[in-house]
Amino acid sequence: MVTSSVPRLVIAAPSSGSGKTTVATGLMAAFAARGLAVSPHKVGPDYIDPGYHALATGRVGRNLDAYLCGPELVGPLFLHGARGCDIAVVEGVMGLYDGAAGEGELASTAHVAKLLRAPVVLVVDASSQSRSVAALVHGFASWDPEVRVGGVILNKVASDRHEELLREALDQAGVPVLGVLRRVVQVDTPSRHLGLVPVAERRAAALDAVAAMAAQVSAGCDLEALVALARSAGALSCAAWDADEVVSSSPPPPLPSPSSRGSAPSTPPGGSAPWTPDRPEGPRPQSPDGLVVAVAGGSAFTFSYAEHAELLTAAGAEVVPFDPLRDEQLPDGTRGLVIGGGFPEVYAAELSANETLRKAIGEFALSGAPVAAECAGLLYLCRELDGQPMCGVLDATARMSERLTLGYRDAVAVSDSSLAAAGTRMRGHEFHRTVVEPGSGAAPAWGVRTPTRRVEGFVQQGVHASYLHTHWAAQPGVARRFVERCRTS
Repeated sequence: MVTSSVPRLVIAAPSSGSGKTTVATGLMAAFAARGLAVSPHKVGPDYIDPGYHALATGRVGRNLDAYLCGPELVGPLFLHGARGCDIAVVEGVMGLYDGAAGEGELASTAHVAKLLRAPVVLVVDASSQSRSVAALVHGFASWDPEVRVGGVILNKVASDRHEELLREALDQAGVPVLGVLRRVVQVDTPSRHLGLVPVAERRAAALDAVAAMAAQVSAGCDLEALVALARSAGALSCAAWDADEVVSSSPPPPLPSPSSRGSAPSTPPGGSAPWTPDRPEGPRPQSPDGLVVAVAGGSAFTFSYAEHAELLTAAGAEVVPFDPLRDEQLPDGTRGLVIGGGFPEVYAAELSANETLRKAIGEFALSGAPVAAECAGLLYLCRELDGQPMCGVLDATARMSERLTLGYRDAVAVSDSSLAAAGTRMRGHEFHRTVVEPGSGAAPAWGVRTPTRRVEGFVQQGVHASYLHTHWAAQPGVARRFVERCRTS
């Protein structure tokens, strides 16, 4: 077993809105400015923060999700992302101890910190309190003896006097203050209905925001002490995840029989940017037999796990990005199509205006070629989105809703598809403010357990479309199955 001790920190907080993203992204950029190779990570299923992390470090932002992938993969996936790096910064999710609903600590920042044997830096919104901050920090530091809170960064501090009072209180609590950020500093990180605006939609402004975070953190934090704390992380006794190894060891994928492709259900279904290498100047891996899988990207489709493209490449595909807002045709040689998450509702008019590509995707899907679509991809394949014509692959319409659908899901494939054999179990995550109203002609993709049980998504010929975001590292056979279907369709 390989033992690794990459220096690492987990940036956590008592609650959302405390300043984790500012501190984590600023630290990444500040360390990178010092010449360190920084590995960026995010706890949970969030796709947007890793985009800012990538700007800060020049490396792909990667997620660590103990619910989607299982606790046993957190260490290996971390080491995979941290290969060749001097230090790693892991941004937490929500409050330190907030995990998957009803699952105890599972998938919480605390859980991931323990799996990584990493010290935690607690970011505390210190506005409107002084001595009480010591009680707050003491509670978080002592709640779970296996979680090591190595220091505090105080955010939104009003004045020198306020800082003095906070430091005195925390001295008594025995927790070192590793940084102080004043509340007068504003960083331009606009939000909308599902969180921060992704980097792909505002790259120049996002670069400025990351630079401002780095300056704020560099001025207010003890970087030397933080590096020293990162070096105190315990050794990890596991091997780094490797896409080639997991794909080659996954069982040969059974392909769906022709009779199962596109069969109608007895009851109607319920209603990232493409992969970029950490060193983008390097050549894109080529498929030995010229098999191209096109992956939607650009401003409308910004959500994707980096490991998906790595798994497709390991399975023998050449992953080629395209932008549905600008490109009028699929990449040359396309044999399979992946359309991940994003914000097509923001760009519905522009996507609709690219009629040439919509027609090409419709013809490609109707030919029986494999198509995997998640959330935004599902909306794009519908007849229309908020009244704007889309690709028309699915007999369904989509519209914005006031209701937020959010949460982890346990799912089982209920129909054979190009992505999964019936009976395949996976965990997923839903996060959207849209509703899809299905017509007919497709089988459901997943049986989903929330508080109740329901079917969700569409399987039609080679198309697998669903609201669920899944992490293929948990089930690498789906990538192998998808590429094999590309070869045979």
